Amino acid sequence: MTTPIHERLKTLLDANHAAYRVIDHEAEGRTEFITKIRGNRLEQAIKSMVVQVRMNRKENLYALANVPGDCRVDFNGIKAHFNADSVAMAAREKAEALTGCQIGSIPPFSFNEALILIADPLIKENDEVVFNAGSLERSIFMNMEDYFRIANPQVARIALRG
Repeated sequence: MTTPIHERLKTLLDANHAAYRVIDHEAEGRTEFITKIRGNRLEQAIKSMVVQVRMNRKENLYALANVPGDCRVDFNGIKAHFNADSVAMAAREKAEALTGCQIGSIPPFSFNEALILIADPLIKENDEVVFNAGSLERSIFMNMEDYFRIANPQVARIALRG
């Protein structure tokens, strides 16, 4: 199924002359399963999760945290990066509203000014990265350097391996 986010993503990558390819596959959003279907290494995958960053009692931010597929999101790393009071997973409804995607299909790009993009430097260990592309049935393989150049995320240690 083609989604508006999938089309926006392809338009953005084309406009920025990215080296990428789209593959179609059975619907799957869980990294450990989609990796087997796509035939990529787990650490090549970019796992994208929306987190709520509580700066203080009155101010919340939302961030799209991106980590390698073999890692977990380090809430303490995000908390330290933003100098926040606390960090937690965003509610499903909020995450889907901010990204325009269902959970499991969120690409590591933000198309919403209210969603801060942050990526762990461990992603840079791969020449090519892969992620669900706004659809549970489509993924994009792309050059890692193109990802960082085009997405332009804040880079911070937010991944826990193992």
